[in-house]
Amino acid sequence: MTEISTVGWIGLGNMGAPLATRLVKAGYDLAVWNRTAAKAEPVADAGASVVDSVRGLASRDVVFSMVSTSADLEQVMLDPDTGLLTGDAVPQVVIDCSTVSVESSAAVRAVAEERGVRYFAAPVSGNGKVVAAGKLSVVCSGDKETFELVKPMISALGRSVTYVGEGEAARLVKIFHNLVLAVYTQSLVEILTLGEANGVSRQAIMEFINNSVMGSMFSQYKTPALVNLDFHPTFTPVLLRKDLDLGLAEARRNGVPMPITSMTREIVQSAIGHGFAKDDFATMLLVAAANAGLELSSENADVTDGLDPE
Repeated sequence: MTEISTVGWIGLGNMGAPLATRLVKAGYDLAVWNRTAAKAEPVADAGASVVDSVRGLASRDVVFSMVSTSADLEQVMLDPDTGLLTGDAVPQVVIDCSTVSVESSAAVRAVAEERGVRYFAAPVSGNGKVVAAGKLSVVCSGDKETFELVKPMISALGRSVTYVGEGEAARLVKIFHNLVLAVYTQSLVEILTLGEANGVSRQAIMEFINNSVMGSMFSQYKTPALVNLDFHPTFTPVLLRKDLDLGLAEARRNGVPMPITSMTREIVQSAIGHGFAKDDFATMLLVAAANAGLELSSENADVTDGLDPE
């Protein structure tokens, strides 16, 4: 395979839809499938065609997938009746952008290779607004020759593409990334709560952090949520708990103590228990405040998330 002319996409949720749309805008001939058909409409409006089954994408040169869980990945790829890799025809390349376990990814890879399909892991960092701003980051692993083939297409998804090696290395790196995400968020919400107890505004604290060496794209784009309590979901505590569980399972497997990560996992579970399962995981702030006997209100501040489109 020397060039890619047709592309498929499985999964059009909060991340899948804007990512698929970027491929259409980059000029790729894209066909898409989603379990809930209505979610395909915005991507279709951008120029993609829509198929009515996963196997409707089997004739595409390359098929991307972006699903929520390991079980979802195995279902769309390996289901004996409907899976992409179990029908008569298969694509030449499959690229999965989900955050899933090493074991599930390896199981899909084994079937793909048996069918002569190049399988490539390309999990992503960001949310839908990060995608729209062109600031998504992708970490990749698999055959190096496949990487060179698909790199231009993956580069269309965001601003950076990092190749980390063969096999499932990218799965591990993305899981490690989300462990840092959880622990960093917990540190932020603790100091914001301490500031609240001392009469220091969250806006002031976040402005200083964002302009210091401790600031990051993440701290900037979470500022509206943390300052104005805008918890419209970009990434839920349920999904973060899933990633923490994946990371802690790897830690146990390798005998690596991770006490801070373990404690953060229980705090995320507490956010779910407080009824925030469908909100953004920045609701960890409300849990921290409640534990301190504080009730927060929006500061209604004019703050930016820093995600103006490039």
